[in-house]
Amino acid sequence: MKSRLDPLSMAAMAVTVISVSATAPLTAAASASPPAMAFWRNCLGFAVLGPFLLMIRRREVARVARGERGLLRREQWRPLLFGFLAATALALHFAAFMTSTRLTSVAMSTALVATQPVWQALIAAGQGVRTPRRTWAGLTLSVLGAAAAGGLDIRSGGTALLGDLLALVGAIAQAGYTALSERSRADVSTSLYSTFTSLVCGLELLAVCRLAHIPLTGFDRSTQLSLLGLLILPQILGLGSLNFALGRTSATTMSVLLLLETPVAALAAWWFMAQGIKPATVPGLMLIIVGVTVVVTSGVAEQATAQQRRHRSTGIPPYPTYAPNPPQPPPAPQHPTFPDTARQDPRVDWSQHTGDESPTVTLTYHGAGAFDTLFLRMPRKEEVDPNPDSPAEALADRSRQR
Repeated sequence: MKSRLDPLSMAAMAVTVISVSATAPLTAAASASPPAMAFWRNCLGFAVLGPFLLMIRRREVARVARGERGLLRREQWRPLLFGFLAATALALHFAAFMTSTRLTSVAMSTALVATQPVWQALIAAGQGVRTPRRTWAGLTLSVLGAAAAGGLDIRSGGTALLGDLLALVGAIAQAGYTALSERSRADVSTSLYSTFTSLVCGLELLAVCRLAHIPLTGFDRSTQLSLLGLLILPQILGLGSLNFALGRTSATTMSVLLLLETPVAALAAWWFMAQGIKPATVPGLMLIIVGVTVVVTSGVAEQATAQQRRHRSTGIPPYPTYAPNPPQPPPAPQHPTFPDTARQDPRVDWSQHTGDESPTVTLTYHGAGAFDTLFLRMPRKEEVDPNPDSPAEALADRSRQR
């Protein structure tokens, strides 16, 4: 990852924000039912990106088809179930969010859906994860902003309030998708997982459209252009530029920049659909953006503070600040061969390295596309061969003489 932004990275960020911001205006401008729009968005995206992703991971797909991957073992059915639930949450997100764009303004819909990090923090707190004070402060600001912005819809009545509630449901569903994906991504690559969730999401939306007798064909010209725009902008350009930008900047920076979706989408709705923003909702929308920004950045600040405290107490140097996701100490291994590395931070061994010893790297492989576990340890003095004539004893003597 580069520590300084170059023009190419900035261009990728701009393309990401603009492409993602086109979702709400394109959906609101179409005349087809929102569930049908959500189905065709996933269907077209899977038809275009699915074969390409599967071709990249063709060896992994072949192992899954033959049952060689852990994904099909009996003990791995639970992660597969979490993946199915995650795809269901994604389908709910698409249906609720795209419906809300028809019932309320584009600015309100995108601002309320942008509260997904807030609900993500609440889910983590419910799972026992310690929540920093800054996160709770950001949550409070977001709630106050949503109440202030939605107050006008509550007084006016009609479908606007329902659209606001559906936008919140879409944000909660997106947070649920992220939380469930963390539980199901242990034994499958990103490409295969994305293809799997898109397929399940599309099939579920197809079932909803069939049960509700929602037509999937016979769209007018504007709807066809909207579907083409959803495929090109958020599905292909948005996803591709986002993945490219994440390789050159931190996820926190991209999460904050994606909050610009609200003003960009509102500007696009005003320019192409003559949909204005009510002045009374502007302070509430600004509070939502500020609150979500505080929530997104609070995790990074808390992580840096914890690393500094640990460095002062243990003397173990922290990981570089430019690392996007610093690795955690390895969990207690279940393999009986490595009991001595159970709760051993590899940096402790590296700090005791004298320069002559050779590290031992152990890789465990379970048929996945990448190595599942890596153990790195340095030989310790108490493990040296007691035979004084052995090379190991001679090496230890030289180390002690230094």
